[in-house]
Amino acid sequence: MSREGSLTLERGLALLQAVADSGEQAATISELAVAIGASRAAVYRLLVPLAERGLIWRDGTKVRLGVGVLRLAGQVLPQLREAARPVLRELAEKVGATAHLTVAQGEHAQAVAVVEPSWTSYHVAYRVGSRHALAAGAAGRAMALRPGGTDRWSVSTGEIEAGASGVAAPVRGVPGLRASVGVISLEPLDSDEVGPLTVEAALKLAEVLRI
Repeated sequence: MSREGSLTLERGLALLQAVADSGEQAATISELAVAIGASRAAVYRLLVPLAERGLIWRDGTKVRLGVGVLRLAGQVLPQLREAARPVLRELAEKVGATAHLTVAQGEHAQAVAVVEPSWTSYHVAYRVGSRHALAAGAAGRAMALRPGGTDRWSVSTGEIEAGASGVAAPVRGVPGLRASVGVISLEPLDSDEVGPLTVEAALKLAEVLRI
């Protein structure tokens, strides 16, 4: 791709992000021009291919996201789940506990991928789609851990399911993704042993998603 083509792509993506960031009020051409540092004429040109693909639509003088974004968004979780499965499988087998990838959805944490260990007699049946408050368990609290802080993983006991223990670490460095990788078990978990394994798994997943 030429430098000019790369710049056009970058501006087009910046424009799409600016439209998304405008929220319910939508944005005018002038506001979008200021947001991406381009002229109104340039914004009009960039809107054409986005509109043709259904990613935006013009509502008079305002610009809103188009239904084409929903089509793209619908593929995010299935592809994220597929990318996470090998990492979760390795974690589940190492710990002997149910491993999961959980993402933030508003004020809730939602499990989007779950892998159960193959060699244990019993384990937690944690389902894809399970939701709980972000502050209620290890998975949600892990997402709030500060980069460079002393805490690298979070721990919970009996918060999501009676008698169950959880350990989770945040997935960092993936733009637009607020998530954690963790395990949940009916047996007590040694956080000093399991914590580093969840951190390792979160790092591996981040590397996969950044490729």
